[in-house]
Amino acid sequence: MPKIIKSSAKKTAVKAKKLPIASKKPAKIIKKFDNAEKKVKAPIKISKNYIPKDTEKYMCDKHLSFFKIKLTEWKKELVKANNEALYHGSMDDNSVSADIVDQASSYTDKAVEMKAINRQIKLISKIDQALLRVRDGVYGFCAETADPIGLKRLMARPVAELCIAAQEKHEKEEKVYADD
Repeated sequence: MPKIIKSSAKKTAVKAKKLPIASKKPAKIIKKFDNAEKKVKAPIKISKNYIPKDTEKYMCDKHLSFFKIKLTEWKKELVKANNEALYHGSMDDNSVSADIVDQASSYTDKAVEMKAINRQIKLISKIDQALLRVRDGVYGFCAETADPIGLKRLMARPVAELCIAAQEKHEKEEKVYADD
């Protein structure tokens, strides 16, 4: 029979009492899910010849889908045109003419072409911004006044950020500061 030493048991018991208990219960984390996050909207299917109408609710899902498709296709066309222009433009660099007038004409043509490409790159950036506004659900509303821009204006200029009144005000201010 093994001997039980009471003193050692007492010592461990005393040691156990002296140690502070630092275990705290973790706080409960409650996750609330928003109904909007649970619902995933199915993509709206519209026909290829669909045109937004004033009789429909302004910037309904059909309108947003239409403009998203229009902006995306426009961006693809611009990117394709830029790539072709850059590719074909670089091919002409190898041909150097002995005539100074021909060289000057070639450089001028390249400068005009590069300005056009830069303009298209800026337009692609505006298209990206418009696509972000479509995604955020603020597309079609003025950035300054929050008024509807209008379907006719958006059909003519899909990257428009301002309504006509705000755009006119902006242009007048630009003209005033340009005269100084």
